[in-house]
Amino acid sequence: MMRCIAVVSAALLAAACSPATPAPEEAKTAVKPNNASFGTDANLAASTPDAVLRYADHARGFAELRLPQGAGPFPLAVIYHGGCWKTGIASQAYMAPLATRWQALGIATLNVDYREVGDGGGWPGSFEDWAASARLIDAVAARYPVDRDAVTLVGHSAGALPAQWLARSDGADGPVGARAAVPVAGAIVLDGPADVGAERAGFDALCQFSAVDPFMGGAPERFPERYTAISPATVAPKLAELLFVQAKLPAPSAATQASLATGAGRVTVRENAGASHFAIITPGNPAYTANEPAMLAVLKRGR
Repeated sequence: MMRCIAVVSAALLAAACSPATPAPEEAKTAVKPNNASFGTDANLAASTPDAVLRYADHARGFAELRLPQGAGPFPLAVIYHGGCWKTGIASQAYMAPLATRWQALGIATLNVDYREVGDGGGWPGSFEDWAASARLIDAVAARYPVDRDAVTLVGHSAGALPAQWLARSDGADGPVGARAAVPVAGAIVLDGPADVGAERAGFDALCQFSAVDPFMGGAPERFPERYTAISPATVAPKLAELLFVQAKLPAPSAATQASLATGAGRVTVRENAGASHFAIITPGNPAYTANEPAMLAVLKRGR
């Protein structure tokens, strides 16, 4: 299948592919991690994206599209990276090996970067980026051989939040105001929180610094309405299937799982005691291999 590598905005997806235009420098390379171990167990070289699509005009407002070989239509995984929502720790680049693995297995991937605390992210900037990036889904489905009815949101670590938040609706008190849920088939959380407020202490421990409060703009005592607004106990994501593949973080509490079950057709939790935070996203690692069939069952639901 012939491909062209392009950097285009969502509005231009309907146009024919044009010669490659370099992405901004910030978009081409991973942010150097503060934590030297961040993502270093990746062992699959990333493929070159088929397109780099812009959803916003700031440096991190882009997503990498990878398409499998063949005619399609392909299921689509929309991937959100972790990094404790703090700029300088990570970018979409460390998720590229996983996106490449799934590309080889017949799944199109949209690997999204976004702003974090320190470069315009946090509440509400990161949410604005997530909402804008989700609008690429319809544009991609219209322009490329992607099955719009087979879209899965995927989030590693801090990326668990957009993977669930996008699939639920918000009222006026939400981080970007009233919004409808993005219609998707499923979601996969890879060692991330299900309820940011309820799992605040555990997630901060994973990050080894206070991550939640800076992201939310303050502690729950200062902004209880913010934590309530994004909790699944308030509004659950609308999904046919929600899969948690946990490693360092424990399974969501029974109460949180019950809340999620009010919106999801099925909630499944797979715990991987002793596995590292990155092993479960690393193709070829035994922890990833053990969980890949369960992930593929969600990604290829009904196929």
